[in-house]
Amino acid sequence: MIVYEYPFNERIRTLLRLEDLYEKFKFFVHQEHPMQHHVALATIFDMLEVAGRADLKSDLLQELERQKQSLLAYRSNPAVAAEMLDAVLGELDQVSSALVASQGKTGQNVRDNEWLMSIRGRTIIPGGACEFDLPSYYAWQRRPAEQRHADIMTWFAPLAPLFDALSLVLRLLRDSGGPVKMIAVSGSYQQMLQGKVYQMLRLTLDDSQGVIPEISANKYMLWVRFTTQGGDLKPKPLEVDVPFDLTLCNF
Repeated sequence: MIVYEYPFNERIRTLLRLEDLYEKFKFFVHQEHPMQHHVALATIFDMLEVAGRADLKSDLLQELERQKQSLLAYRSNPAVAAEMLDAVLGELDQVSSALVASQGKTGQNVRDNEWLMSIRGRTIIPGGACEFDLPSYYAWQRRPAEQRHADIMTWFAPLAPLFDALSLVLRLLRDSGGPVKMIAVSGSYQQMLQGKVYQMLRLTLDDSQGVIPEISANKYMLWVRFTTQGGDLKPKPLEVDVPFDLTLCNF
């Protein structure tokens, strides 16, 4: 199965972009080749670029508190598993405390490091991080993989609470909705949302179908058009019925 996600607003779009960068960072930082560690470091710079566009820290703290208050209301409900509820509440408290304890603007430690900023400035230029442009960076890349990994994790550490909070918020959002089986007749599906506000859409497909959803949505209407790819990989309209699972998520 393959899952496609579509954000209904800029706030969730930013969180999903940061999550994607975080997954990329986690993969490359645990590799050993200097080029892979270069990608991990460049990904930190990308994280700062995306995170710097909004006051994510306060926004995430507010959402974590809202989720906590919402879950506390279920404590008196006998149908709710108390142990599972307490575990989630404990995780909310832990993540919130760590985020509150993080000092200063997101990624300020990286911005205050002149050496890292010189690398960031050069990586914007295609091929700008060559050894003749940044000999000190080239020398750092020749260090043992363990040392490079430790350095990168040290630079990333102040960002970790933000990404822990982001991951928890997105997990709660994804868990907020249940999948409903739908069929796109002749490759097209429409649903009136009647002004109800959702945060994110999740569309699950059997990847053996070889189809790709093109999604458009606002608070009034959801539209999905399925396409397929030819030999040139250019999307082509599909005229067959497509079964899929639809999940509408909202806090």
